[in-house]
Order: sequence, then C-alpha cells, then structure tokens
Amino acid sequence: MGHPESAPGGKPLGVGLLYNTALPEFLAENPEAVDYLEVIPDTFWSDHGASSSSRFEEIAGAVSDLDRLAADHPIVGHSIGFSIGSAGELDLGQLRQIAGWQRRYRFPWHSDHLSFARLTAHDGHEHNAGLAVPVPYDHELLDLIAAKVAAIQRRVPVPFLVENNVYFIDIPEQEMSEPEFLNALCERTGCGLLLDLHNVYANARNHDFDAAAFVAALDLERVVEIHIAGGSEFAGMYTDSHAGPCPEPVWQLLEATVPRVPHLRGVTFEFHESYYDALGEDRLRREIERARQVFGLRGVA
Repeated sequence: MGHPESAPGGKPLGVGLLYNTALPEFLAENPEAVDYLEVIPDTFWSDHGASSSSRFEEIAGAVSDLDRLAADHPIVGHSIGFSIGSAGELDLGQLRQIAGWQRRYRFPWHSDHLSFARLTAHDGHEHNAGLAVPVPYDHELLDLIAAKVAAIQRRVPVPFLVENNVYFIDIPEQEMSEPEFLNALCERTGCGLLLDLHNVYANARNHDFDAAAFVAALDLERVVEIHIAGGSEFAGMYTDSHAGPCPEPVWQLLEATVPRVPHLRGVTFEFHESYYDALGEDRLRREIERARQVFGLRGVA
C-alpha cells in the first residue's frame, strides 16, 4: 500500500546542481543559474558513531555556507548514509538526523541509493565500504528494503526517492531485473524514483544492454527527479566518476525520457569538484541551460 506523503507530485523546481565545494564562487556570481541545490547532508557533519553521546558534529563553516545558499535556493536532500541494502537494522540515529535537517531546510523531497555501504565485520563493528555496493534483486531483499523505506517515510514527511545504482559486476541468478525490483519497491511502499540516467548509461555500456529499453521498463509515473552527469574510462570500464560534461548519449536519453515523466520535479546535474577547472564556468552554464531546455519538454508526450 502506498503512503500518501510519499506519492509523486508537487511543484516542479526545475534544474539544479548537486552542491560541492567548488560551487560557492560560481553561485555567488551566478545566483540565478540554478533553480535549486541538492546537498549530501552527510558531508556537512562528522559522525562519531552510534555509541557517542554527541554523535553528529556539524562542520561549522560548511553549514554556514549552506545557510546562506538556502536563503536563495530550495534545498533537496540526497543522502549516502541510510545504507538501505544492509542486512542489519536501519540506523535510527541517522534517520533522526536527516529528519531534523528536513525540518531545518524544508527539503521538498529527499533520496538515497538502492545499495549498501555499511558492513559488519567479524568483531561486530560496522565499517563503511566507501562505495555504493549493489544489492541482489530478489524477494528477500525486497522485503528488507521495503521495511526500511517505510520507516524512513514514517519519520520524514516528504517524498522519499530511491536511486538506481551503478554496478560493475553482475550478480548471477537474480530473481528480478533492476526495473522489476524498483517497480515492485515503489508499488509496495509508495516511494518515488530518482532516475540516474548516467548510471543507466554506464551500466548499459559496461554490460551491453539497451539503456532506452531499461528506462521503458520502469514505472515512469514514480520518477520525481532525474540525475545526469559525466564519467570516464578506468581499467577497461566506464565509471560514474562525475567527470565533467554530460555525454551526448545521456542527453539523448534525457530528451527521450523527460516527456514521458508526468511528475518530474527536477533535473540535477552532478560533477565532482576536482573536475571544476576542467569543466569551466562557461561550460557549466551551458550544461545547466541545456538541461533547462530539456526540462521544458515535460508533459509533451
């Protein structure tokens, strides 16, 4: 059964950037370049662990910068800490922290990845894998993740989106395809989708499948936000490195997808701060403007 507070819909925001430390000067000089900013809340604090009496210590300078930006831009949350694919219980401390930040910055929606990052070692201590590890698409994992999504929805009263993952190794003998799993998760919980088209492109390129067919297999009525980005070759694989401009095939996929997404509220361009100098201010503005033109195609189909 879907949750009303998590259903797609609501006011479209437009085109945004995933915030990084290279952007303050660009945003100061181009305050109207983007319609919103997406932030990774976990990068604005130090996590001292669940056993700490003062677990989350905010990074004062970074939070002050965000407060200034929030005065002029809507802020959307994009977490990396829920680890909803982990076998253990949902981290309720993390959930309370995100709920507090949603109230503070009034996220119109928030998201995390269909993956896991937390691992429990033989000594019982949790460790972070340092990357979003893919999950097997089977019914047992669907039950586990659906329960965690429902817990997030109960605590944070705005739509929660799950992002499709990038992966480099196929897990054999899975019970569902990724689109089937995502559709089933949305149907069971009422959550939305953050459709990362660059992840789709990277996976299609590395595993030789049709990216357009993958998108067509999704329930596009559940898509609330779309990510686009650039990538790079590494060790014979194409990686989701957020390295500069968005590739032309991803633009083509975006142009084909946007008209078919009835509840689309935002398109977010991601790039890693280490590539800002190579990207450049003029090219960044062009990427944003092209995304804005494509965003205008929504509802055409």
